[in-house]
Amino acid sequence: MRNISTSFEDYDRIYRQSVEQPEAFWAGIASEFYWRKKWDKVLEWDFTKPEVNWFQGGKLNITENCLDRHLATRANQTAIIWEPNDPKSSAKHITYKALHSEVCKVANMLKANGIKKGDRVCIYMPMVPELAYAVLACARIGAIHSVVFAGFSSASLATRINDADCKMLLTSDGSFRGAKTIALKEICDVALEECPSIERVITLKVIDSPVEMKADRDIWWHEALSQVDDDCPAEEMDAEDPLFILYTSGSTGSPKGMVHSTGGYMVYTTYTFLNAFQYEEGDIYWCTADIGWITGHSYIVYGPLAAGATTVMFEGVPSYPDFGRFWEICEKHKVNQFYTAPTAIRALAKHPTELVTKYDLSALKVLGTVGEPINEEAWHWYNEHVGKKNCPIIDTWWQTETGGFMISPIAGQTPLVPTYATQPMPGILPAIMDENGEEIKDIEAQGRLAIKFPWPSIARTIWGNHERYKNTYFSAFPNMYFPGDGCLRDNNGNYRITGRVDDVVIVSGHNLGTAPIENAINEHVNVAESAVVGFPHDVKGNALFAFVITKGENIDSTRLTDEIRTIVSEKIGPIAKPDHIQLVPGLPKTRSGKIMRRILRKIASNDTSNLGDTSTLLNPEVVEAIMEQVKG
Repeated sequence: MRNISTSFEDYDRIYRQSVEQPEAFWAGIASEFYWRKKWDKVLEWDFTKPEVNWFQGGKLNITENCLDRHLATRANQTAIIWEPNDPKSSAKHITYKALHSEVCKVANMLKANGIKKGDRVCIYMPMVPELAYAVLACARIGAIHSVVFAGFSSASLATRINDADCKMLLTSDGSFRGAKTIALKEICDVALEECPSIERVITLKVIDSPVEMKADRDIWWHEALSQVDDDCPAEEMDAEDPLFILYTSGSTGSPKGMVHSTGGYMVYTTYTFLNAFQYEEGDIYWCTADIGWITGHSYIVYGPLAAGATTVMFEGVPSYPDFGRFWEICEKHKVNQFYTAPTAIRALAKHPTELVTKYDLSALKVLGTVGEPINEEAWHWYNEHVGKKNCPIIDTWWQTETGGFMISPIAGQTPLVPTYATQPMPGILPAIMDENGEEIKDIEAQGRLAIKFPWPSIARTIWGNHERYKNTYFSAFPNMYFPGDGCLRDNNGNYRITGRVDDVVIVSGHNLGTAPIENAINEHVNVAESAVVGFPHDVKGNALFAFVITKGENIDSTRLTDEIRTIVSEKIGPIAKPDHIQLVPGLPKTRSGKIMRRILRKIASNDTSNLGDTSTLLNPEVVEAIMEQVKG
């Protein structure tokens, strides 16, 4: 797999080739993988339907590219370094040969328990090696995995299981998270009361806690695994067969199950991994994300392993046993590429720099950020204290829906501009659209971001709801993909993402739709209506502010806000709990009944000097009342 070569002029040349001759460009990249049968047609697409097909007729299995093809030359190379939560425990170095064996055993375990090609398997597990084995085992046999982040509530888990009609759930008795343990199997048991499609639950022992095992449904992982061997031929898949479903929050309604296909996703994630990070043979790469998110799918598992890299997988949190844990791991494993979220950087920057400087970070070559645009203060702290002004920072913009990096510097080549994602990756054709839906052709521009041409890892649909996929991503601008983000472009053609333009708030790098949170709040017997908006937070980037109209008499406000947070935690997960809850007499609404969230965002952000025109409101007097209560 070739990297973009070593100068910005080469990026310009390669980028021009990728957009002028996209089929030839991507066919050249794809030809470096192992295909059982080469494709008949590189690309067929129509954004008006929308339908996208890459490498049509091609036959492959992604695990043969992540595992089998490496065995001849790197069987004894470490594929995954697993760093446990407890710093006193030893790290585990898993070679490509061992990884292949473990994946095949887990794949056979799935087959022995009724899973076949096309079945959906939900995975709700901590960051242990078996999570990676499970993901790859599903791909090995053609099952479609749906990984749910193990911080989501039982209700959120049940919603995702039911939407994908999953047949099996893979989980663990619990998980370690810093000094705490979390009872995952208990959460699963509550969820499964509402999930009739689940026929089998396989539970891994992690924290060795007693759990309830339901007869005829629940079995232990170690017992099931003891009954199979490691001989598992890979299922032949079509390039467009679904590889996985991964849920992302929508601005309205239920989470969206984004479907990624096999061939294009493999090609694009591997290519972008190698090139953005400029990964070289022998490097140690660490992405701190959880595999429950797209970052973990693309840039812990599939991209690095298909590239034959050594990838670090971390069970713990950056604050345990202290806020130097990331840097202790970087020193311990001589990490060369380090990829984390601005939220983590901001949190770490609040602590003494001695927690960074006491560790040897001289092996670092590239730093990366993901999840949200990085603010300038965090960028400079990261650059100075972690990178020692010697490591390029790649600020990657992409989404669950895109599968891989869309706009990002190429490490060591792209001139860096703090807070800017800079230049589009090869094959990506961005446009900035004005409020009338017209493309702004000027170099300097600000508006809404759109993408004019398909790339290999674009999500193909929303599971079970193609119409929603069309309406969400392809209705804003004719024949273009709309990611929901605002954007500006400077006079050098660098792109900066300015934030969401819909009712999705990025909190600690996680996209949280406000509608599901409001629905949860509104379930409280003493809540008449609510509105949730984001406001700036110096660690999380954004936090959630809930404006709540109560009903009933003699409301205990402290008790009510505590109960609201509990409901949100139970219905969605702790990550969705509002930081601030304000009881208000009303909400600013237009005469058609639409809540003016723009005004609420300004009030939540303490930016009330210019609220704009409020004359169109049905109840303009409520704005002053809300501001008084927030001040009070």
